[in-house]
Amino acid sequence: MYHGVGNCRFCRAERYGQCTGGGGWILGHKIDGVQAELVRVPFADRSTYALPDGVSDERALMLADIIPTSYEVGVLNGNVHPGDTVVIVGAGPIGLAAVTCAQLFSPSHIIVADLADQRLEAAKSFGADIVVNTGREDLRAAVDSVTEGLGADVAIEAVGVPETFEACTRVIRPGCRVANVGVHGKPVTLHLEDLWISDVTITTGLVDTFSTPTLLRLVQSGGIDPSAFITHRFSLEDEFMLAYDVFGAAAETGALKVVLTHR
Repeated sequence: MYHGVGNCRFCRAERYGQCTGGGGWILGHKIDGVQAELVRVPFADRSTYALPDGVSDERALMLADIIPTSYEVGVLNGNVHPGDTVVIVGAGPIGLAAVTCAQLFSPSHIIVADLADQRLEAAKSFGADIVVNTGREDLRAAVDSVTEGLGADVAIEAVGVPETFEACTRVIRPGCRVANVGVHGKPVTLHLEDLWISDVTITTGLVDTFSTPTLLRLVQSGGIDPSAFITHRFSLEDEFMLAYDVFGAAAETGALKVVLTHR
């Protein structure tokens, strides 16, 4: 187990996402994913959870992906504390999940940056205090305005491109944290000539889902509401491809997460 409880039972990895002995990231990576009627889940007795009373299938869907990712890789790795100023770069589903999870730790300000006004409006509805369109506004100036010029305590990267990672490193104060959640497909420049003197911590990693029991309890108690991410619902029998088209054109449709239901 991770988070101070011990190592993975399959190998000596500290975290399940690093496991090379049978656990770790399997579905959709080493074997085919789960878009099928029936799926055999390896090690299911160690990786699946019964839904508590009062938690519907739809409310639990996001606990399989975006919420534990943002909670563990973003908020916990970023070590968000009460009173912190938290910057989240990227207002897609992962970034919005980071907004949701950061609020569990009572930060003083949550600032969300993106290029799309529609997603920034969504960030406001999820609880962001300040939103910044980086296509026409200065993110660092917005951060400075609420931190007396010191910079953010935590910056969470939720896109996965060089520009957004570098933006995170530019808005934090000395001694603070950048939690990289986005999956990068290109090299990123690490400006150590500027960062080395600032005692900055940068974290990366896959989600381990050790937090699933905690998140299930939060859903059950009403502490978080994952169904807020669902913007569209479609029939599995008749609208499967339409659902993909709507999700693929999210900039035009405003889709965050789509759900396919079986009659």
